[in-house]
Amino acid sequence: MILALLMALPFGAKADEGMWLLQLLEKMNIKDMKAAGCKLTAKQIYDVNNSSLKDAIMIFGGGCTAEVVSNQGLVLTNHHCGYGSIQKLSTTEHDYLKDGYWAMNQSQELPAPGLTVTFIDRFIDVTDAVTEAENKAKGMDPRASQKFMKDFQDSLSKAYIGDDKYLGSRLATMYEGNAYYLVITKTFKDIRFVGAPPSSIGKFGGETDNWEWPRHTGDFSVFRIYADKDNNPADYSADNVPYTPKKFLSISLKGYKPGDFAMVIGFPGRTSRYLTSEEIIQRRDAQNVPMIIGRTAKEDVWKSFMRKDPKINLQYANKFASSSNYRKNSIGMNESFAKLNTVEKKRQMEQEFNEWVAQDPQRQAEYGDCVAKINEAAKKSVKPMKALEFLMETLNNVEIMRPASQLARMRNPEAAKKSIESFYKDYNPTVDRATTKVLLKTYKENVTEPTYIPKVYKTIDSLYDGSIDKYVDHIFDNSVFTTLEGAMGALNNKEFKLNEDPAFQYMSEFATSYPKMIAEYRAAGDAGDANKKFMKGLMEMNGNKPIYPDANSTMRLTYGKVGGYSPKDGVDYKYYTTLEGVMQKEDPNNPEFIVPAKLKELYEAKDFGRYAMKNGEMPTCFLTNNDITGGNSGSDVLNAKGELIGLAFDGNWESLCSDILFEPNLQRCINVDIRYVLFIIDKFGGAGYLLNEMDIKE
Repeated sequence: MILALLMALPFGAKADEGMWLLQLLEKMNIKDMKAAGCKLTAKQIYDVNNSSLKDAIMIFGGGCTAEVVSNQGLVLTNHHCGYGSIQKLSTTEHDYLKDGYWAMNQSQELPAPGLTVTFIDRFIDVTDAVTEAENKAKGMDPRASQKFMKDFQDSLSKAYIGDDKYLGSRLATMYEGNAYYLVITKTFKDIRFVGAPPSSIGKFGGETDNWEWPRHTGDFSVFRIYADKDNNPADYSADNVPYTPKKFLSISLKGYKPGDFAMVIGFPGRTSRYLTSEEIIQRRDAQNVPMIIGRTAKEDVWKSFMRKDPKINLQYANKFASSSNYRKNSIGMNESFAKLNTVEKKRQMEQEFNEWVAQDPQRQAEYGDCVAKINEAAKKSVKPMKALEFLMETLNNVEIMRPASQLARMRNPEAAKKSIESFYKDYNPTVDRATTKVLLKTYKENVTEPTYIPKVYKTIDSLYDGSIDKYVDHIFDNSVFTTLEGAMGALNNKEFKLNEDPAFQYMSEFATSYPKMIAEYRAAGDAGDANKKFMKGLMEMNGNKPIYPDANSTMRLTYGKVGGYSPKDGVDYKYYTTLEGVMQKEDPNNPEFIVPAKLKELYEAKDFGRYAMKNGEMPTCFLTNNDITGGNSGSDVLNAKGELIGLAFDGNWESLCSDILFEPNLQRCINVDIRYVLFIIDKFGGAGYLLNEMDIKE
């Protein structure tokens, strides 16, 4: 029987909390979902033998979610998910980030090199087989064990996929190794850019509004999946045709009201809801702090150059957006840890768990020391982990060493050439020189223990009179890797001596510290199988109550409802925003809050078409209490009938520790309203023909 305390913590899930496995909905959730208002059956959501909602949802690129919205493979995701691909397709003459882009027919759709989408075919429970293999591997030496498990996974995949060249697989660990699923996938590689609004809509509010509510961002972009003539995945070819999906989502223009059922299906990246108190302290001090300090230093330099030069702004736009997103998240997370008293709540949970264990001798034997072991390991690992994170956030972020590293690891010259060419498209040596000086100084200022000082600083002291600036200038004045021409010359010159290039020498001298630091961190943080035992104990303690595994980039469903929230006394946030708020936020002198002239014209004319609310307002964004995290960006927000009402794109500032602790009164999912998406496509972009492909419910 679940204890009262756990009902208020992550281990006793509420309807709005939980990233649930679709294959277990029938067993765990569907009854509660229906009570909350869902009109679908579990099989309509996940079915291996028939088309279901899971067949319309995909992994977009390396870390987002997207959904199919037509029978011609049309895909919606967030603007910030398509940002990298749009940036790669852009030039200073055709800046699709700044100006937007709309293909007016399929022949104008732009191939997006390197972009893929991945559908889920099915999940297979392979816990018994994996556990048996792990037990066999326990007595082997590390190398033999690694080979044995790799061979086992290969044979496991072969057993379920056979010779189907279009399928892939991934072994997913759940519940800290207490369960395993083989995830069968299908990946499409010919993805084309159809359209996106300008950043003044798709990124409206910029860094200022990131993680904040109220929000007015039209955070969406449109792509299309192409396949071969047999509807199978294929590399790009002019002969490929739009993909015919097993399932595509219908779209509802009927809107929503507070309390309406809402669910999200997507691919949340990673949560750590079952951390102990010391593991949270480790996260706060050893991970988040170095990220905040290192990225702030780097971004300040980038920003100073980006403001002055449009070309540099385009080159560094995606890099800056990615860096700043996680930096701001870390700041908010640490603030939330303090405000929500997260460490103390975890200590109370540990005490409750240990009291439950103490009630039974068998539990004492199995779980008696697991919490203590985890906390002790986490405490010991803080110092080496913090130094390691500073190393990765500063010294490892010197860009000039990337092409040098490519040459050092080169196996395929043609692949190395493509990678190097891609690197220099978004590289500026002047920016990198200035950034490198700041990063080397940042590491030195924050990591002072001699054992963690890389050899590069001894070189600076002995050969450059302790001047980091002189040392960095030497690298950039003498390395061939400041330009594409220099790097390609080195690649094609068999006589080139890589170890004499100062960029490679830098990489070698700082990298010598890495193996030692990682070994110390791993040794200090090794709690054996204590985390697995702790998780098993929590599940046993929960009895028959459903418990969800931490997110790990596998497909999940979260369900809840539409609604606002009150972050503090006297403040109540409404559950939706409108285009009027865009106009109120407009600031022609701030690039984050510029409003396009055409959007202002549409607003002034109240030319909202069929996309306006009943009261005549044009909705932009709305809130639900769905449980999301990174990876859910671009996810479908569905109503009780499984119809698309919006795209999830952000969380709110007050709940930024939600990867660790779900706070039901504060956690909100920020979504762009599908009516605003269609309004921008149709009225603003002039690409209303795309809506003819969609199944729109009015």
